[in-house]
Amino acid sequence: MILVTTDKIEGKNLATLGLVTGSTVQTKNAFKDIGASFRSVVGGEAVSYTKMLSEARDQAIGRMIQQAQQMGADAIVCVRFSSSSVMQGAAEIMACGTAVKFV
Repeated sequence: MILVTTDKIEGKNLATLGLVTGSTVQTKNAFKDIGASFRSVVGGEAVSYTKMLSEARDQAIGRMIQQAQQMGADAIVCVRFSSSSVMQGAAEIMACGTAVKFV
């Protein structure tokens, strides 16, 4: 599956199939949250949160691709990501784009 942030793919004619999305909500356990809170006092990267968000992004992309494949898509264009805090220590990551078929 080809994923691009642009609205076209060089050399391809595209037929739009529709919007596709994928999302996940991830949380960290209390012990890692305490470690991240300490890190915010002394400075530096909160590695456990970086890893959590990376895994969440991969999962959201996977779910978006699965939806596009069910529609018979060859690619997803205009891919975008968003994130939001659902509650303390929990974040939603959403991936969305437009499923297209090569014609």
